[in-house]
Formats: sequence, structure tokens, C-alpha cells
Amino acid sequence: MRSTLEKYKMSRDKTLAPKVEAFADHHIITPPNTLRRAIRRVVDRDLDDPVARAEQALAGLSGEFKSWMRSECDRLADAHAAIVKHGFNEQTRSELFRAAHDIKGDASTFGFPTAGAAAESLCRIIDHAPDLDRVPPDLIRHHIEAIQAIVREHNTIDKAGVARELSSRLRGIADDYLMHVNRDRPDHLEAIAAPSIVPAD
Repeated sequence: MRSTLEKYKMSRDKTLAPKVEAFADHHIITPPNTLRRAIRRVVDRDLDDPVARAEQALAGLSGEFKSWMRSECDRLADAHAAIVKHGFNEQTRSELFRAAHDIKGDASTFGFPTAGAAAESLCRIIDHAPDLDRVPPDLIRHHIEAIQAIVREHNTIDKAGVARELSSRLRGIADDYLMHVNRDRPDHLEAIAAPSIVPAD
């Protein structure tokens, strides 16, 4: 009479043995699924959801978002003021671009996607204008003022759809300008014609 241990070993060996199906011209060998024993079943309440935790952390910080965006807007305004005072040079250009680029990257996460779209448009001007000194000063100023207004009056103008319309018009004017000044620079024209990668909502 077989012991319980022997019976267990025999049944275990059967589950570990590969399944072999024989056909006239070939065999199909299916190896056992040994991973099944490595999985530990847990009840739903024990599951950790890192996405839910991240969303909860963001919700807890959401009250700070507007303050952070205002700080980013102040940095952008300071960079622009330096350009008005000293003109474009490597340092002033770089600071304006970094300030606009940071807003472009942060705005959607912080709940200001239309400010991000306007900041992206400003980045495109800085990236693709052949000579920043010849860019109409109002074009840059309007972008900066639009970003500030979107952040400052977010609840009012976003609900009315004004922010999206403002960002869209600025992008259209900027693209028209860039297409014109880059008409002899095909590599820039291709980048200018590319669609926006910044979320609009």
C-alpha cells in the first residue's frame, strides 16, 4: 500500500510531466506550467494600486498647483523683462526658452493645459525663428501675457472656452510667421508643420 507521501510524489510528477500529443507526422510537446505554484492569491483589499496612490497624492497637492504655476509665470515674465532690457543673447534666450518649456511640460499635470499649449507655441518661435531679434516683440509679449492670463483667470476663462481659443489663435499667428521666415529652410518647415504634442484638455 502506497503511503500518502508516495501518492503525493506521483501526482506531482504527473503535473510536472510535459503533455505530449502525437500526430502522424509530428508531436506537440506542451511543458507544464510551473508558475502556477509561485502565484500567491490575495484578496482584493490587500492589493496595492500604485496608480491610485499616485492619483491620491496628486489630489492632495492640487491646492498647490496654481501657486506653482504662478511661480513659473513669474519666472517667464522675469526672463522676458531681461530680454526687453538687454536684448537676445545666449543667456536671455536660454532662460526664456527654459521657462516656457517648463510651463509646457508642467501645465497639463497641474490642470492648465491651455497654458501649456501657449507655452509650446512660444518654444516653437524660440526654436525656429532664424533671428530672434527680428521677431515682432508683440508676438512674444502676447504669448507671455496669454500664459499669465490663463493661469490667473483659469476658472473663468477656461470654462468659457476663451483660453483654448486664445492659445489656438496664438499658435496660428506664430505658425504663419514661422512658415514665412523659414520659407527657404525646408528642415524647419517640416518641424513647424508637425502637429502639437501638448494635450489640449
